[in-house]
Amino acid sequence: MLRFTEDNQVIEEEKYKAVLVGFTRYEDITYSMEELAGLAEADNIEVIGQVVQSLQKPNSATLIGSGKVAEVAETVKNMEADMVVFNNELTGMQLRNLEEALGVKVIDRTILILDIFASRADSAEGKLQVELAQLRYRMPRLLGFGKSLSRLGGGIGTRGPGEKKLETDRRHIERRMEDIKNDLQKVQSSRTVQRSKREKSDIPVVALVGYTNSGKSAIMNRLLSMTEKEDKVVKEKDMLFATLDAQQRNIRFDSKQEFILIDTVGFVSRLPHGLVEAFKATLEEVKFADLLLHIVDTSCGENQFQIDVTNKVLKEIGAAEKEKILVFNKIDIAKEFDISPSEDKKMFISAKTGEGIDNLLEEVKNKIFDNLTAKFLIPYSRGDIASYLCEKTNVLSMNYKNEGTEIVAEVSRSDYQRLKKFEVI
Repeated sequence: MLRFTEDNQVIEEEKYKAVLVGFTRYEDITYSMEELAGLAEADNIEVIGQVVQSLQKPNSATLIGSGKVAEVAETVKNMEADMVVFNNELTGMQLRNLEEALGVKVIDRTILILDIFASRADSAEGKLQVELAQLRYRMPRLLGFGKSLSRLGGGIGTRGPGEKKLETDRRHIERRMEDIKNDLQKVQSSRTVQRSKREKSDIPVVALVGYTNSGKSAIMNRLLSMTEKEDKVVKEKDMLFATLDAQQRNIRFDSKQEFILIDTVGFVSRLPHGLVEAFKATLEEVKFADLLLHIVDTSCGENQFQIDVTNKVLKEIGAAEKEKILVFNKIDIAKEFDISPSEDKKMFISAKTGEGIDNLLEEVKNKIFDNLTAKFLIPYSRGDIASYLCEKTNVLSMNYKNEGTEIVAEVSRSDYQRLKKFEVI
């Protein structure tokens, strides 16, 4: 945990001792609490205790009941904790009331995730995206944050925008948010140009998606080592959100075939909506990929839950219908496991040992390089697409209809994915 000055200069690294608190309406939140502990560890927080309360209805003032608040306060005192982390999102009023009752810093799961993202963002775009998400979250909670910030003067939940921005009025924050959105729009425009160049070069794109710490970066590095590009490896570490900024690398084979491999930010349950919104520009790359490799941690007993969370986020960003391969990674450390049925192609690999990687690579090549025959109806307003098909593919027939040009052509799978909406049966 880093401490910051008002101008965001690092003072020192500080480690908090925290008690975790979970609220449930009688559903099992064991895995969610384990995940919260992992998130805390990823942010250099030492977890020294845990309290869970089951209630039919949350307390509007403190989320948990008054008796449980007293129990948490006693636990904090006895264990000499200096922070309490809630597994549920808190309102500004709840943050303020809980800090007054517990006498220590209080944050929730969303603040924790945002803080991790703030500490891991390396690119200028990533930092802007995180700051936007932080401001969106904090603005309706300024009242709750104010006392915490003035007392502690830094730490978890204050990284990024910092205290000085949060203590200003709402209009100032709104102006800052607009400035960030404009800056991100410029970056997005630049990415659109880059994407257009990629499409013209006809190089297919494969995107790695999946739960955080499922091994996406390790798989990218394994493929890079197989193509003698060890100098292009990306950061990988056995922790949640080890990498944040999207990375892309060219994977080229002896046959001169090549594709662009994109490593995206990992997902997690209860990923803050504001964070998904802020990162949509980056995640948009997934929408334009020709193939998704949905990476799953086979060794995790809750891998079906992780698959569901990833599919939910893919749906949010409009990429749910993309062709994908379910890649079950970490089979070297997995015990017996039961894989639920799925329409997606399944592969089993170990990025660490290399087992199954050759088979995965062959499957990827089959998916993106094999040509197939399809019939398209191209509107006359999209003459650029008709021209592309004539110049870049093997056109078998062409007929002019009232609605547009009907073209039957042999196309690559990457072209097929891009033009699928024009296909007719």
